[in-house]
Amino acid sequence: MSTTEVKNTLFPVFLKLENFRVLIVGGGKVGLEKVTAIINNSPATKITLVATHVSEEIKSIQSNYNITIHQRSFKETDLNDIDLVIVAVNNRETSIEIKQLAQQKHILANVADTPDQCDFYLGSIVQKGNVKIAVSTNGKSPTLAKRIRETFEESFPNDINESLDNLTKVRGYLSGDFTEKVKQLNAITSVLSSNPKKLKETTISKKRIWTYSLSIPLLLILGYLLSHFLPPDILGGYAYRFTQSIDSSIFLYILAGFTAQMIDGALGMAYGVTATTFLLSFGITPAASSASVHASEVFTSGVSGLMHLKFGNVNNKLFKSLLIPGVIGAILGAYILSSFEQYNYIIKPLVSTYTLILGVIIIFKALQKDKVRQRIKRIFPLAMVGGFLDSIGGGGWGPIVSSTLIARGRNPRYTIGSVNLAEFFIALSSSLTFVTIIGLTHWTIIAGLIIGGVIAAPIAAYIANKIPTKSIMILVGIVVIILSLKRLFF
Repeated sequence: MSTTEVKNTLFPVFLKLENFRVLIVGGGKVGLEKVTAIINNSPATKITLVATHVSEEIKSIQSNYNITIHQRSFKETDLNDIDLVIVAVNNRETSIEIKQLAQQKHILANVADTPDQCDFYLGSIVQKGNVKIAVSTNGKSPTLAKRIRETFEESFPNDINESLDNLTKVRGYLSGDFTEKVKQLNAITSVLSSNPKKLKETTISKKRIWTYSLSIPLLLILGYLLSHFLPPDILGGYAYRFTQSIDSSIFLYILAGFTAQMIDGALGMAYGVTATTFLLSFGITPAASSASVHASEVFTSGVSGLMHLKFGNVNNKLFKSLLIPGVIGAILGAYILSSFEQYNYIIKPLVSTYTLILGVIIIFKALQKDKVRQRIKRIFPLAMVGGFLDSIGGGGWGPIVSSTLIARGRNPRYTIGSVNLAEFFIALSSSLTFVTIIGLTHWTIIAGLIIGGVIAAPIAAYIANKIPTKSIMILVGIVVIILSLKRLFF
């Protein structure tokens, strides 16, 4: 290594800041950034803020944290009983004066945008649960530190905290001295450095075993129900009517199925909303639209779910948490919608209003700025409501469940994959309920949606992480809103 090479000689330390008394001088935009950085990482820190002008944003959060505000000029006595000072005023001479006073009192100080006057820097922070990483560029470029932080935030899965909790539990069972415990932990975690391809193959195999184990009894039940409600003579009649009803309109339904599945496979949402919106525009009743969409979704979501499994996009724990409540909600929604089909003149505008709201939600989620995200803990009611509204409105499982989980910090890739796989069982449950109550109708629509969706499913799964998600969400939201307004007012 060259002796002339410049090195970052900073020594990284993580402080228990709640045990320190922090003084911030300055209440403008930079002062707000410093306050926010502290409370986001150590919300119990005792902060004293001194400034002639204090922004409304700082005042609005004062009551929620241990923040004392003195709206006046800085005094030397403000340094009494203080452990750390952060200077955030837009005046270099004043900043240097405060820094010198702090140095005389042996108090460490950070002077914003003045690296040569800083005893320490506030690095960019990446936090996932109990895992925290601080990034520093030695005061050279806060912008670069921010970009590095964003890269780490995308790379580190939110579920990493679960791994940390598991290792903590394992450590409690280990015996021997410190050296022996380290050896045992190294042996346990050695799988992390195994051949990635072999590890991926093992993971996928376990997922397939789970999926197949669950699918076999469901398929047996489906076969029994089909043979009971659709004996060969009735099935033959359906086949005859289907061939007689096919016309050029099937190509329109194929296009609709392809478009809806491309959107759903890539975003984890909006298949049902998109397809149902088009069907209602053609004058098809809400119950028939929902039944047709869910019948086609049994095939399209099945293919999409398998593709996401193949590409390793499914989180088993999340999938299992969504499955049961989603199925229960789907059955209830399909039963209610089918039972009140005679009130279509009331249900149709309600469903149109519902899809209009979903369109607004999709755009809102796309435009929503990043903020401190909290992991959602109550997945059961979320999945049940999602399944229920999905059956009622012919769509909504993705916009409600996927967007909520992603907005609360879930990894987009695994959320989309898990929600898509669960959607197969949601659609199957809803379809069986519709068949039981109103029978099978509109074969041309179902066939067109299935053909288009099956063609699109593997393509959408492959490009799930390779498209500008925000732009597509906005486009989908606009289309859904326009078609919903058309049904309501034209």
